[in-house]
Amino acid sequence: MPDAPPIVLSDVVAGVATLTLNAPERKNSLSAELVNALGDALERAMADDEVRVVVLTNTGNTFCAGADLKAAQPGVAGFVEARHTFVSVMTQIMRAPKPVIGRADGHATGGGVGLIAACDISVMRDDAKIGFTEARLGVAPAVISVVCLPKMRRSDASELFLTAERFTPQRAVDAGLINAAVPADRLDDAVEDYVDKIVRGGPLALAACKELIATVPGMELGEAFEWTAPMSARLFQSDEATAGIAAFNARGSAPWIPDERTSRSER
Repeated sequence: MPDAPPIVLSDVVAGVATLTLNAPERKNSLSAELVNALGDALERAMADDEVRVVVLTNTGNTFCAGADLKAAQPGVAGFVEARHTFVSVMTQIMRAPKPVIGRADGHATGGGVGLIAACDISVMRDDAKIGFTEARLGVAPAVISVVCLPKMRRSDASELFLTAERFTPQRAVDAGLINAAVPADRLDDAVEDYVDKIVRGGPLALAACKELIATVPGMELGEAFEWTAPMSARLFQSDEATAGIAAFNARGSAPWIPDERTSRSER
């Protein structure tokens, strides 16, 4: 009997690690097994010097349906020891030094919305549905509110949390939850466009950008300047900056751009 396929697929090509949620029969719900596998895959991608960008996507017609409600019941067989929690996985994505792009090729509800919102940039097919459906189950989007609310206006959050209605990806764009909603046949092109632009940034610079986005909004003005000024000085004095500025002045490609992408025209 052949082995079952991995619940999270991982592939690295041209500096991009693609992590694919691969439990379509369970709508890629957040079972302990899937969360563990995704956490492990993220750790490997972050430790791989070849990887510049991570793309998180799915098989099946659902990106992620949130909590695995069947597995959450006491006595359900197949529960595995948790090496990672959903909170730790969202934290991994947000604090990772490498950009993570969400490629939602299907529906997202509950924790699935939190997963796509935790990504630095996210793209969703425009014929899918997305929703904070927790209230209709008698619970609330508590944990995922930590990653979703900073991206949303209060009026949008109030409507979408309280009504628990599913809504379109375009509404999610308007609410600030995701970056783009595109036709299914444009999903790969949209993700590739983001990837191609991101890998032109230096690895240290991209890590610093993520740190700024996560840290500065919670600081007082004076504290923010006091913290960012030394960071700026360190970056300008780095070998990465020296190489990047030299390449710019020579109208050439920076040395950190993967070879497969250097032939493309600058955008």
